[in-house]
Amino acid sequence: MAILPGTRLGPYEVLSAIGAGGMGEVYRARDSKLVRDVALKILPEAFARDPERLARFHREAKVLASLNHPNIAGIYGFEDSSSTHALVMELVEGPTLAERIKAGPIPVDEVLRVARQITEALEYAHERGIVHRDLKPANVKVTNDDAVKILDFGLAKAFEADGASLDIANSPTITGMATQAGVLLGTASYMSPEQAKGKPVDRRADIWAFGCVLYEMLTAKVVFGRETITDTLAAILKEEPDWTVLPAETPTRVRVLLQRCLQKDPKQRLRDIGDARISLDEVLSGAADPSAIAAVPVAATTFFGPAGRRPLLLGAGALLFVAIASGLAAWLLKPAPAATANPVTRFSIPLQPGQTLTSAGAYMGSELPVLAISHDGAQLAFTAMKNDTFQLYLRPMDRQDSSPIPGTQGATAPFFSPDGRWVGFRSPGKVMKASVSGDAAVTLGDAPLAGGASWGSQGVIALGNNIGGIERVSDAGGMPEPLTRLGKGENYQTGPQFLPGNKAVLFESGTAGRLPLGLRNKRVKSGGTIFLATR
Repeated sequence: MAILPGTRLGPYEVLSAIGAGGMGEVYRARDSKLVRDVALKILPEAFARDPERLARFHREAKVLASLNHPNIAGIYGFEDSSSTHALVMELVEGPTLAERIKAGPIPVDEVLRVARQITEALEYAHERGIVHRDLKPANVKVTNDDAVKILDFGLAKAFEADGASLDIANSPTITGMATQAGVLLGTASYMSPEQAKGKPVDRRADIWAFGCVLYEMLTAKVVFGRETITDTLAAILKEEPDWTVLPAETPTRVRVLLQRCLQKDPKQRLRDIGDARISLDEVLSGAADPSAIAAVPVAATTFFGPAGRRPLLLGAGALLFVAIASGLAAWLLKPAPAATANPVTRFSIPLQPGQTLTSAGAYMGSELPVLAISHDGAQLAFTAMKNDTFQLYLRPMDRQDSSPIPGTQGATAPFFSPDGRWVGFRSPGKVMKASVSGDAAVTLGDAPLAGGASWGSQGVIALGNNIGGIERVSDAGGMPEPLTRLGKGENYQTGPQFLPGNKAVLFESGTAGRLPLGLRNKRVKSGGTIFLATR
């Protein structure tokens, strides 16, 4: 039941209503003892009827009151009056992020500053064993001096009990009374997949919710928001975010951070919110963006071992590296016999009205291949953008017209299978393949980091990585696994290409901010000649 202005609860006089939700109604009140305004959260009536649950809430809230951080709204105490029980909290002036987002996407620079303060608050609480469990834009306020305050920190757990759920049919918050298996606790649109399944949660649920909030600040769209709670939970469990709506100026590190936060498998998700803070610090400090990194002019070679064994990365020792580099350079630069020289073939790619041939650099945050030619030279696949959407198109080399490849919306960086029956491509957060005959596209595995790819004849696809080592994934599908390790001084390896024989991979490696020259656009032709273009 609503409390009228002028009502007194102990030393507190209710001034006005602020809001309501699944965890109670909130009022602005005046503290007559300390002469300050506070927020009173009036607890649901169910607590007044259950002394054991109320006592449990008191115990949990005392733990939360120990949090002392500038980005977390504080808890001052309790006030009990007859059947009314209120939590006395810090009154935070200013709009919530939810209110701010209603006006449209927040500028990227402001998003970074807000997001960093959120990570600081989460990191502080996580280090003390406290998880928010209901992080969302409505629970984040930005004060007039641009300070972020997270509200209701940990109150979801304080509302736990062993009984049935509260009756909050009119609230978007699904408040089950436990983190035990089979019970839902949190706000539907920001639930992690494990929360949506009713499983126990830990700090990784907050990391998921942080990714949802970050995405929403950048796009003004609820990443998994649907018309009904059921559809929303289904989207969380089954669907991928629409990465195409991210602003073009979104830094690569932020894109990667989002993809790592929104991994459905908590084991694959970012494990510590402190790592998110570090990524944001790098962007805010002006560190070089991986999308603008130029490679050092070095080629490394990786040989595949027997099945079941990890590949051996050559070049770990200086002498071995020099020997390999020298031998490879001599082989690459050796002139081909005149009788087997390949003639130069020139061709054009007629584009449809409204189409643009693009490297998708602004879209994926990386310079990616625009086109690919099948190993037999009979087919061309290329990336084009039309109506702000990327898609792959297929063109037989003996014809001028091209046609879209079904299921490749959002695709970039095409590469052919050795037999030319499939076109592989990078899709936001995934590596996929599509049949040239028009069958449905198939997801092969998660691949959140762009960096080109190459399909070998032994059923292995090598994946570039703009901020890590080369990975490999089976062309039948599966979880990508490391193929190489970063060497000393390296921070990315990209543009892999299988060498003739498919027992070695040539790739580009480098370090941010050093040596602006590097290998680019490496291609392996079926005849055994490698073409390297330097920039």
